Amino acid sequence: MRGTPAHRTDNDATMDIALYLLAAILIVTGLAGAILPVLPGIPMIFGGIWLAAAVDDYRHLGLGWLLAIGALGALGVIVDFVAATLGARRIGASRMALWGASLGTLVGMFFGLPGLVFGPFAGALVGELASGTSVLRSTHVGVGTWLGLLCGTLLKLVISCVMVGLFGLALLVG
Repeated sequence: MRGTPAHRTDNDATMDIALYLLAAILIVTGLAGAILPVLPGIPMIFGGIWLAAAVDDYRHLGLGWLLAIGALGALGVIVDFVAATLGARRIGASRMALWGASLGTLVGMFFGLPGLVFGPFAGALVGELASGTSVLRSTHVGVGTWLGLLCGTLLKLVISCVMVGLFGLALLVG
């Protein structure tokens, strides 16, 4: 692809360094995105890992490693989308509150960090109120939704760190 080792040029080495640097930036920024909901953390981490593997011609990180890391990444993305809804469901929220939490999460994405923090809470609260329950019960459902979101973020951070750890392990053993 970039030439055999004997025929590599300085331009090839410079390009490799630039691509490795880009991969590192993606991974580090992705780790920040595991906490900051504004950034797509897990996809960025996986993209950085895949880029580093490609630059290395998949010598250290082959298909098996990429599939395992990708499966973890898919799990993390799913957790990210359903955590708030599961928090609401856990405390016995109505069907309207579950829809509200999902809609609040989706709408909240367009309003940055405040929207992602308060969107699921507000959505569950409004949904529970619409189902005819009291303000106190609706607030309880909103708080349960927010706690689910917090737990989901922590789980997403753990999954992100495991992805990076597997990447490091693959580099060591591969």
